[in-house]
Amino acid sequence: MTSPLHAQYYADSAVQQTVEIVENVRLARETYRVRFRSPEIARRILPGQFLMLRLAELNDPLIGRPLAMYDVVGECVDVVYLVKGKLTSRLHQFRPGQRLDVWGPLGNGFLPHATDHLVMVAGGIGQTPFLALAKEYLGHQQFGAPPRQGRRAKRVTFCYGARTAEYLAGVEDFQRLGVELKIATDDGSRGHHGLVTDLLREVLKETLPQSRAPSPQPPLRIVCCGPELMMEAVAKIAAQTNVPCEVSLETPMACGIGICFTCVAKVHTADGQWDYKRTCVEGPVFDATAIEW
Repeated sequence: MTSPLHAQYYADSAVQQTVEIVENVRLARETYRVRFRSPEIARRILPGQFLMLRLAELNDPLIGRPLAMYDVVGECVDVVYLVKGKLTSRLHQFRPGQRLDVWGPLGNGFLPHATDHLVMVAGGIGQTPFLALAKEYLGHQQFGAPPRQGRRAKRVTFCYGARTAEYLAGVEDFQRLGVELKIATDDGSRGHHGLVTDLLREVLKETLPQSRAPSPQPPLRIVCCGPELMMEAVAKIAAQTNVPCEVSLETPMACGIGICFTCVAKVHTADGQWDYKRTCVEGPVFDATAIEW
């Protein structure tokens, strides 16, 4: 299994190109999926990795924005974004045939750790890295060049939280894969009326007693992406129940290639101290116990 600090994850192995939009469709309130054709990126990218994207031939905004890979469809790559800020406010108006500058894949992504039960926890737009990961764990698709041998899980559960039902994006995509879906909304408009961490506790309470039986691979694994306070809460729950947990940080980035150091996060070091690590290179995926919340 390749270390996430291996040189294959560095920006010098990324592809930079101008691509044409194939689709740009609305998924939910203020949430869109843009699809563009890029055989090189589609062939290389792994679940949890991201791309830097900017509007071609425009200087405003000047810098790109990091967007997680949502899916790979043939020679095309999908990313899902929330309309928030200048770039995405313009992007959602782009039509097929218009062009984007993209570079990637970037970051380390999720390693295919063995597990019987994969539990994905997302809040807000944090669901974006998980469709491809679910595909891999359910055996629907392989990713990477050469295609890596994905780990199969007996069960994949997705705990998804949003402010209101209007913001739930891509729910049908997960259901089509056979993912067990559990939804929470702040206003109770769909699913559980409350926090997504309430759903996680229910899943762990149901699953952990059964997982004590001998298994050839770890019985449970949590992956998480979303608002920082939510990820911190998930990390604490995982630590309390002794369940491995990885978090995909959504730290703002300017360059995406490790030069500007604007995306640093506090990460524990072996000597018990902490140091700054670049989310775009050493991350965005970290062991939850390593983060200095």
